[in-house]
Amino acid sequence: MRTLGTFLFLCAFAAVIAAAAYFQFYVKKDEGPGEGGGRQAVLVTVTPAALREFVDVIEAVGTAKANESIDLTAKSTETIGAVNFTDGQKVEAGFVVAELTSREQSADLAVARADLNEAKQSFERINGLAQKGFATGAQLDAATASRDAAAARVRSLESRVSDRLIKAPFAGVLGLRKVSVGTLVKPGDLITTLDDISVVKLEFTVPEAFLSALKDGMIVRVKVAAYPLRVFEGKVVGIDTRVNPVSRSVAMRAEIPNADGQLLPGMLMTVSLLNNQRQALSVPEETLVPVEDRQYVFVVAGDRKAERREVKIGARQPGYVEIVGGLKRGESVVVEGTLKLRPGATVKIAGDDETKRERNGAPDARGPRS
Repeated sequence: MRTLGTFLFLCAFAAVIAAAAYFQFYVKKDEGPGEGGGRQAVLVTVTPAALREFVDVIEAVGTAKANESIDLTAKSTETIGAVNFTDGQKVEAGFVVAELTSREQSADLAVARADLNEAKQSFERINGLAQKGFATGAQLDAATASRDAAAARVRSLESRVSDRLIKAPFAGVLGLRKVSVGTLVKPGDLITTLDDISVVKLEFTVPEAFLSALKDGMIVRVKVAAYPLRVFEGKVVGIDTRVNPVSRSVAMRAEIPNADGQLLPGMLMTVSLLNNQRQALSVPEETLVPVEDRQYVFVVAGDRKAERREVKIGARQPGYVEIVGGLKRGESVVVEGTLKLRPGATVKIAGDDETKRERNGAPDARGPRS
């Protein structure tokens, strides 16, 4: 029994010695100067809090429409006498797109113009005689009425002939041809389409929650599937005066310059509506240390101590976050090394002169610190 007791005593003594040695060589080795024997300085990378441009973005989806768009149709029943365009042709206002057969109307117009010339000559003769007293006022009135009636008939026939000329009412791009020479068309039959796409109108809706931020002239940036690497920019030109009671959204219209004609009516567009452009304080996203529903950063002051500080964040953009409270411009914020930091820890800043001297084994130029 005495031998067993002695053995247990020696085992306990050895355990105490081992614990003391571990504390001496592994724990104390990591302690350095400072309150409570802080650990060795942590190597970190810092960046200053700086101003950066931010903008609030409202996302939406819309459909492109032409600035002006019509269907060119026949106005009377007749056969197509001539087609003067090719598919996709650009035309100016007044261009004769197609002509309906109008031989009968042209002949009637020629007769009416001849009658008008005769009526004018008769009026001139009667008017001259009336001035000399050789014609009565009744004769002059009859000649005047005859002349005016002939002129009205000419205008009527000219209008009928004009209806057989399908003209472009504005400059634009013609669509696909729907008729051929000799095709019998009736009023309303489609000949082709005409679109003015020098400017594209974009119609989209925005939730009514954003109504207070909406105004004419806001910048919109648009993307389409056909050109994934290009961003088209325009501006808001109209906001509807009513909110849709079913979707609780308001309709908006924007205009996008389209000089190269890459945007076509009917395209689906992803819209970014830009609002509240501003210069705001920002830091890289990797500086944030989230704790529950709060965000913190580590700030390094002149004494090289890490201070954990709560910040309030605003908008985000790729790689950066807006800081709306808790930081001042120019303060040094830890970017790399936050996982090893504790509040009050001493840090070494990567790249500064003191850290380089320590790595090279050179003494600090400021002398030993007490």
